[in-house]
Amino acid sequence: MTAATQNRNTPQRGACKRGHGVAATENCFAGTIAVMNSSGFAEPGSTDTGLVALGVFSKQYDNSAGADGDMVAEIERGHFQFANSAGADEITITDIGSDCYIVDDQTVALTDGTSTRSRCGVIDDVDAGGVWVCIDPTN
Repeated sequence: MTAATQNRNTPQRGACKRGHGVAATENCFAGTIAVMNSSGFAEPGSTDTGLVALGVFSKQYDNSAGADGDMVAEIERGHFQFANSAGADEITITDIGSDCYIVDDQTVALTDGTSTRSRCGVIDDVDAGGVWVCIDPTN
């Protein structure tokens, strides 16, 4: 292909939502961290390695009686507030711009827990309500 010599109508996708097949036996709650497992299916965030943070589930998806991909979840990307860890893993305002890591489906931590946690996203802010995280798997 060569460089354009005229205007073009470029197809685009909205950057905020994607459909993703849900993993077998998973019950995913609205507003919780959605991750892609090593088989390529969505499940709730947990302390594990090799997970890819996708965003948050837009509503509850109960695939507890289903097989991989029987259900497709709508997952939203963007900036979301989650619970903060405590102690050495507590996130403070001085950590803005750093990566944070998944503890469970609603909690993030400053460290990878000695290589036991997957990356969640970039810390955008910290306030009394928790930690604001930018989750976008393409970043």
